[in-house]
Amino acid sequence: MNSNAFCPISFKKMDEHVARLNGFFTVILLMIFLLTSSIIPVLFLVTDFFVRSIEKPQYSPLAIISKLILTKLKVNPQLINAGPKIFAARIGLLFSALISLAVLFGLNTTAVVLTLIFGICALLEAAVGFCVACKIYPFVYRLIQSNSDAPI
Repeated sequence: MNSNAFCPISFKKMDEHVARLNGFFTVILLMIFLLTSSIIPVLFLVTDFFVRSIEKPQYSPLAIISKLILTKLKVNPQLINAGPKIFAARIGLLFSALISLAVLFGLNTTAVVLTLIFGICALLEAAVGFCVACKIYPFVYRLIQSNSDAPI
């Protein structure tokens, strides 16, 4: 384990299984977008990631469905720090919004490239619990810190 890596810390906890199932549903919705060219699945993701990024997962359709499935399957929750997943939701919101804008402006190749990048990240989360956002957070943090130290 890399002791130099760090993630945003939150006092909130969430179920790792829900996060991974949300990642799976994200991959499915992105595949539907790629196969149909319909923007509706991406707009759904914009809404869902927005709700999760403002720390209201109880209103997230994907989180609600994931929790319902896990309850029916009697999977015991595995609680983890919610901070990295909140940051990841904000990255997901950014990607889904950028994909939507690319589609609206007719930048189809850009939309596909962004979708593939986003899909790979969601697949890594779903399949093996690898959070790409957690790996890029230190760089974002340093960028924000270096800009806040700049004289006005």
